[in-house]
Amino acid sequence: MYTIPAENLLADQSEHHKDAHDTSSTSHSDAHSSSAHDSHDLSNVPKEQVFEHLLGELGDHHGLYWGPYHIADLPHMVYTNGTEFYYYPNTKALLESGKFTFDKKHQIISTATQEKPWFDLSITNLVFYQWVVMLIVFFVLITAGRKAKKAKGDAPKGVHNLIEVVAVYIRDEVVMQNVGSKKVGERLMPYFLGLFFFILGANLFGLLPGMHTYTGAIGVTAALAITAFVIINLTAIKEAGIKAWLHHLLGGAPAWLAPIMIPIEIVGLITKPFALTVRLFANMTAGHIILLSLVGLILFFKSLVWAPIAVSFSVFIYFLELLVAFLQAYIFTLLTAVFIGLALGDHAHEEHAHH
Repeated sequence: MYTIPAENLLADQSEHHKDAHDTSSTSHSDAHSSSAHDSHDLSNVPKEQVFEHLLGELGDHHGLYWGPYHIADLPHMVYTNGTEFYYYPNTKALLESGKFTFDKKHQIISTATQEKPWFDLSITNLVFYQWVVMLIVFFVLITAGRKAKKAKGDAPKGVHNLIEVVAVYIRDEVVMQNVGSKKVGERLMPYFLGLFFFILGANLFGLLPGMHTYTGAIGVTAALAITAFVIINLTAIKEAGIKAWLHHLLGGAPAWLAPIMIPIEIVGLITKPFALTVRLFANMTAGHIILLSLVGLILFFKSLVWAPIAVSFSVFIYFLELLVAFLQAYIFTLLTAVFIGLALGDHAHEEHAHH
């Protein structure tokens, strides 16, 4: 269902939106400006709420911003009760419809019931940045691939050389060394390379001024971990067989210990993707929190005396974040390869002995 606003509930919605965000606007344009723009304005933020406000800037937004500057709104797509679908090209259209508004956390809620919709498919800034990074990674890898084809045995240069060095290292030192099976490693190489470059691109993109790191959102890291979980277990089932996979749940213990061992092994299976999720999320978020805290010192004390200290430490943390960007992409890829090797178990060792 494509919803087009048919009535003007501008004044009521702007007032409701104003109350939800504690703004002082008196018209819809003011309310919309307040919700979309004032959230990045620190001039009216109380001193004791500066850090809390800055931390909120790390999350999702329904618009694109460059620092304090609003660039564009992003579309809203909402399912209600699992049956009705509403689409709004921007926040203004959503508020004018009279059907939805925002709560204090800037989450979409129903105007009538004050409840969240059944499913919110709205495009947020983190989703938009994922698309941007995917396009960049795709373009870089395609360019490197074309240069490799044109090289015809010549020494690689430029982006071809850079990508080849990284790809060969991931293949030889990360995948093959830990998966244990050459056949499985070669088959999963596209996944491992895509995983590494996707995470690395996200981490580096978030270090650009005004950008966001979508690997600092736990939903993104959870999706990556769940994907790894599926690939780990499907690979083990395909290579070793369902019988061997089920036997692996015993952890090598006798069958009569199954009531004890199987729940423990299932918890272990769940713990691995959970560890992947939290590790990447926590490390990428921590650096940004430190940077915001250092900058927040200047705003908190409202004195430039703190500026040299804050800027000096911020530059140090920034370079440390650059190292962490590469390190976390490497660790996530490495642990996924290790978990696949553990899931294959004796099957991988048998193949290695055969070769």
